[in-house]
Amino acid sequence: MRWWDIEPVLELEKDLFPEDAWSRGMFWSDLAHARGPEATRRYVVAQDGGAIVGYGGLAAAGDAGDVQTIAVAREHWGTGLGALILTELLRAATAFECAEVLLECRVDNIRAQKLYERFGFEAIGFRRGYYQPGNVDALVMRLNDPSTSVQGTEING
Repeated sequence: MRWWDIEPVLELEKDLFPEDAWSRGMFWSDLAHARGPEATRRYVVAQDGGAIVGYGGLAAAGDAGDVQTIAVAREHWGTGLGALILTELLRAATAFECAEVLLECRVDNIRAQKLYERFGFEAIGFRRGYYQPGNVDALVMRLNDPSTSVQGTEING
């Protein structure tokens, strides 16, 4: 993801997460830490015919990574695009030498939870009222050793 991707990403963000969408500033802030030798973030976009149809981001701190966001346009649900984005983020976690990766997922987002479980993430707790203003709880999930989840996985294109 580059700065010029922020506007189309925001459109998708607002469509998919109307109550708790990220702000322009949040994306700018994370992208500021995604380049150069001191980078601690990795953000990717997926395109179809030049239009952004998915995106994801990972932050690394020490030996831990945190999936910041993953989103896929509704018309691409069930196509494997979310798995491709997650694979790329786990590759980044491996490159950042993360021993584990954490994430928060809305408790009512069963589709995402199933994706994360396929990659080996396990539920480890809850964050009450994490998603605001809807006051929706988050399921906290952890993956130990992200490098084992992406071995032998290929991304084409």
